[in-house]
Formats: sequence, C-alpha cells, structure tokens
Amino acid sequence: MFRKFIESREQHYYGRDRHRESFPFEWGADLLGLSANGNAAAVLNDFASEAVRSSHEFYACPSASDYSFKDGILKFPSGIQTQYPENNTVWGRVFEGDSDLGMVVLPQWNCDWDGHVKLCRLLQQSGVTSVRLSMPYHHHRKPPDVKRPEYMVSPNIGQTLQATQQAVWDARMAADWLLARGCKRLAILGTSLGSCVGFLALAHDERFTAGVFIHASSYFADVVWDGMSTQHVRKSLEGRIDRSELRHLWSPISPFPFIKRLHGTKRPILMFAGRYDPTFLPHLSQQAFDEIARHNIPHQVHWLRCGHYTIGRFPFNAVVAQKTLRFIRQVRDRR
Repeated sequence: MFRKFIESREQHYYGRDRHRESFPFEWGADLLGLSANGNAAAVLNDFASEAVRSSHEFYACPSASDYSFKDGILKFPSGIQTQYPENNTVWGRVFEGDSDLGMVVLPQWNCDWDGHVKLCRLLQQSGVTSVRLSMPYHHHRKPPDVKRPEYMVSPNIGQTLQATQQAVWDARMAADWLLARGCKRLAILGTSLGSCVGFLALAHDERFTAGVFIHASSYFADVVWDGMSTQHVRKSLEGRIDRSELRHLWSPISPFPFIKRLHGTKRPILMFAGRYDPTFLPHLSQQAFDEIARHNIPHQVHWLRCGHYTIGRFPFNAVVAQKTLRFIRQVRDRR
C-alpha cells in the first residue's frame, strides 16, 4: 500500500515538468575532437575504451586562475569551452563556514537556482564551507534555445560525454579554489546526476577525502535507458543504438568502472537509495553497492522507503539531512 502511494507521488512529480524535449540522435564525435572517418560508432567505441583505460588523463583538468568571488557568488572559466558561450563560465554559490573542511555540492539534473541551498546552510552551521556548483547547461549556463538543461544528458553521445567530463573538471577546479581559500580538507556531495559526477571526481582526485551520494547507480546508460526521468532521451536513442553499446560508449562517465580506484584509499562514503525509485532503479544501486563492498571501501548505505523525487520531500529529506550532517561532522572532526 505504501509503495503504491510513493509510486503515485513519483508519477505526480515527474508529470509536473512539461518542458522535456526529445532531440534527434547524434554521435557527436566532433565535440570530442574526433574525426568520424565515416564510422562514428567505431571511433567513439575506441575513444570510450581508451578513456576508461586512461581515465586519469580524461579527468585531468587544467588549473584555473581567473576566479571571481563577490557577494557569495563564485565564477570562473570552465576548463572545457563548448559552442555555447553561456555554458563556458562556471557559477557557484558559496556558504562560508569556520572550520578547515570545504565541500563541493552538486545537485540533481534540472535543479533550480536554489537547489541544495538549505543543505548548504546546514553545512555552514556545522562549520563547513561549501560551493554549490551549477553544473553544465544549468541556471546561468543554460543556452537560450532550451527550456531545460537537456544538453547535459541527451541522445547526442559525444555531447553527454563532454558535459559530464566538463562537470568533473568544474568540480575539481572548485576544489582548487576552496584550497586556495584556506580549506585544508575537502569532501564532495552529489545528488542523482550530481552523485554520478561527484563519484567520478572522488575517484580521480585524492584531495576529496569523503563523499556523500544521494541516489547512486552503476552505469550511466542503464539509468538513461530504464529510468522514468529520461524516457524522452531513450525515445531518440532507440533504433539507433542498443543498451549494451550505449553502456560501453558512456562507460567513461559511469561510476562502476572506477569503483576499484578507491580500493585501499580509506576514504569514507555515505550513500542513499530509494527502495521504490523508478529513475535510479534499486537493482542498479545495489550493483554499485556490491562492487564497493567487494573492494572493501569504507561505506554506509541507507535504503529509504521512497523514490527519486520523494527523497527530497518530508520526512525523507529530513532523514537524509540528519544522517549527512552526522557523517560530515565526523569527517570534520577526524584528524
């Protein structure tokens, strides 16, 4: 009975957004600097294999120096310059605490400008300085020709790879700023799509000593293929590519291949998942949790009796906030 109630709420919240657009399928090899040579699928297949094999290079971002910070707003040029000028400047909202712990916060896909601000203020009260980043194509970074940040997750294979790589670079460059600002230790928090980006940053940047991931999954492609929130994306993918091929092409932006990078690092992870989640399906979350456990990575998992959208509603959001703050205080106080 309760499950049916949660599922009806998930459908309700999903249905409130009437601006989803199904763009045409594109390979997008040119966006990655690749020449398709008449066979974009093969070129991207080789690119994905090499990006996973040499992921430290794929996610190695340049250093930024042109930071602007005024009235709580941080801005800096993104390390990846796209065809959309608006998207090439990173925006962050900063909440300064009085401890030496800094945190990069990455909200969910299509969040509004105030997304995660309440959580950042709670972190601030615990002494944590946080930067709530606007991910690519979000907020002030959104081009005028789209109503939603559709270019972040789209049926353009190369563009989705580039946007996620860009988001990881942006997070690492925000970490540079936090360290220059006086933070001595760093953590990262992500929700949904932000969880994926945050995990990739954690796995490729040892300066992040802890991570909080609200919704977690294994493969980017499987979430897009099976998830309720991305059915408009799958609509354009079907008939042009199958799930297994998509899983490989988007493996460089999937958490699962990089879980093993955390083996032996002793960096703690806190994760949340919804038992009735129609977007990050529970078996995909469990797949990631099992792999994390297999590599003996210190972690906590909390399964909540909610879905994807409802985790942001009372009482589930209160549970997430309470457990997150307790975890972060432990990280803050650890020496």
